[in-house]
Amino acid sequence: MGEVEITGFLTHLATRRNVAASTQNQALSAILFLYRRILERGIGWLGDVERPQRPERLPVVLTPAEVRALFSKMTGVTWLMAALLYGSGLRRLECCRLRVKDTDFERREIVIRNAKGQKDPGTVLPARLIKPLMQHLEDVRKQFDRDVREGAGHVERPFALSRKYPGASREWGWQWVFPATRIYTDPSSGERRRHHLHETVLQRAVLTARRAAGIVKPAGCDSLRHSFATHLIEAGYDIRSVQKLLGHRDLETTMIYVHLARIGPFRIRSPLDETI
Repeated sequence: MGEVEITGFLTHLATRRNVAASTQNQALSAILFLYRRILERGIGWLGDVERPQRPERLPVVLTPAEVRALFSKMTGVTWLMAALLYGSGLRRLECCRLRVKDTDFERREIVIRNAKGQKDPGTVLPARLIKPLMQHLEDVRKQFDRDVREGAGHVERPFALSRKYPGASREWGWQWVFPATRIYTDPSSGERRRHHLHETVLQRAVLTARRAAGIVKPAGCDSLRHSFATHLIEAGYDIRSVQKLLGHRDLETTMIYVHLARIGPFRIRSPLDETI
């Protein structure tokens, strides 16, 4: 396929209206790469092509009753993790990667290290979860002490900390709050470590509980974070506080939950209810 055919095919994709926005943007990027990097030529007509935007879709939000129904079908570690998603607004991976040192029971705060946007925001630790989380950490500590006695007990450290603080791999504070069930050997260091619990374990547990609770909405782990933000706004908390808890850089990102809080039975009364 020659230059003309390739350009024609990509242009066809980039300008079709019945093609997904992601496909069109990929075609446009391919044309730019072809001309700028391969052919080393300018391409003037591309400025007239409007880049398509992905359609905005409202996130799935559960009602408080649906959240209660979901949690009633969950137990153990996955219940605790799901409760942190809803009670603290954590992202799925933020919950899985939570370390012991970043949970502050006295201040009732959780610090999210290396969060989206390379920030370390703090969020609330629900009082309802303090006792079960402390009990869970007692069990994790016993497992950690047993691993150390058996020559394991190491944990992965972020960035260059493994070189700067080599002894930190066996410190209790660096351990995962939700460690995996199996030990693996790191090929580069030879350390016997535990990874954090894989996110798919939590995803499957939430999906199973949703089906068992009879919830028809396509809700998943992300829906619990969305519900956290929406329910806070419905409770009267200001948007700036919610933005800080979610770790959003742009207020516009948080504003979507204001729109969610105003639809349905929460804010608007149907005209049918006023006339009949």
